[in-house]
Amino acid sequence: MKALIVDDEFNVRDVIRYLGQWDQLGVTEIWEADNGEEAQTIIERERPEIIFADIKMPKVTGIQLLEWLNQQAYPGKVIIVSGYDDYSYMRKAIQCSSYDYLLKPVEEDVLNTVLEGAISAWNSEEAERRSDSVVAQEAERLHRNRLITAACEGDPWNEEDLARYLPKADAYDLTLLYFYHTHSADTYINRLAEEMTAQEWGNAFVLQNEDCTGLLISPRGSKFPVEQWISNHFDIPVRLAGGDPLTSLNDLPNAYQSAKKAMELQNFRTIHRLSDLDDARRMNDIVTYLEEHYTEELSLDKLANRFFLSREHICRRFKQEQGINLSNYLIQLRIEQARRWLSQTEERMYSIAVNLGYQNEKYFSKLFKKEVGMTPAQYRSLYGKQNKKKGGEIGEQSYENNVDSSDGPIACGVRGKE
Repeated sequence: MKALIVDDEFNVRDVIRYLGQWDQLGVTEIWEADNGEEAQTIIERERPEIIFADIKMPKVTGIQLLEWLNQQAYPGKVIIVSGYDDYSYMRKAIQCSSYDYLLKPVEEDVLNTVLEGAISAWNSEEAERRSDSVVAQEAERLHRNRLITAACEGDPWNEEDLARYLPKADAYDLTLLYFYHTHSADTYINRLAEEMTAQEWGNAFVLQNEDCTGLLISPRGSKFPVEQWISNHFDIPVRLAGGDPLTSLNDLPNAYQSAKKAMELQNFRTIHRLSDLDDARRMNDIVTYLEEHYTEELSLDKLANRFFLSREHICRRFKQEQGINLSNYLIQLRIEQARRWLSQTEERMYSIAVNLGYQNEKYFSKLFKKEVGMTPAQYRSLYGKQNKKKGGEIGEQSYENNVDSSDGPIACGVRGKE
């Protein structure tokens, strides 16, 4: 923290410097000026938080200095030090938002009490300013991210509103960024957005409709420095896929779809590839993902894009790690859930099939019989809520004996719809 003492009398400045408990109160730098004009120069350069100022000084008076500070909405705390016990001076100082008014000769206890109060008030107000600034920045980020997401999805959006976040250019490049799913894209995209804005490279956005996905828009032909910065400052893997050039921001939805298609077709560039040492962890991530999403329609392409691995690699490593083909593992998860629903609920067969990702009830029934040894209806008849029997253990054994760990008819494909 910095302090400035402004007085045309050297001995007054010397007394204030001597009496103040600067170190104890966190003041590390003390500047001096013998008139208001010199004080203005120091204030502009050093930005002191605490200012002691005399009323009557040559060139620029203390009151004029206060008025000048008010015009700039200066956040520092000003303490007037005067030899005049004059109400008009005090009133003017109050009107100019001075923190306090001290009379000469300055007393040590009074000086330090006022100094401590001024520092405390400044710290409190600074905390509020920072909090307000953070809230405003977050609100602005959320607005621009929602705006770009709406534009990409073809929802109504304001082109002029988006243009204010980008440097002027005749055409732009659009790049889709995809992060490995265990990493939050927000932190990295926000850092990149700050750098791109500062360097006038364009801007970066977090898409609200896609997990782990960001979007870059940069003036045509300026992608290289952006990708170089990503390579130097990101410490996690990221994939980049380009879309069609933007000759107008109105082309944004089409450019986004072309970049998304390129990503799905694995036509992307990779920065910081994942180490092979991460394979075991990623296999565990895939197992966890399957256990949480097995009722959804899944595909190897979806898993490959999400976990930054090739389809072939997933098939090979999954069987090595789990001792079972991935498609059969998924089938087991679904059949196990079907067994629970059949035995514990009155849910209709078709509804169970659909909730497990199978649109064809006959295919589901055939698959269930292959795995369990009986049809869903037969299983419910034996183990349903109204038909519990001791023979359940026989059915359980039948299920275990009928699980086929071979590749099966789906091979390594992962499908829910048939």
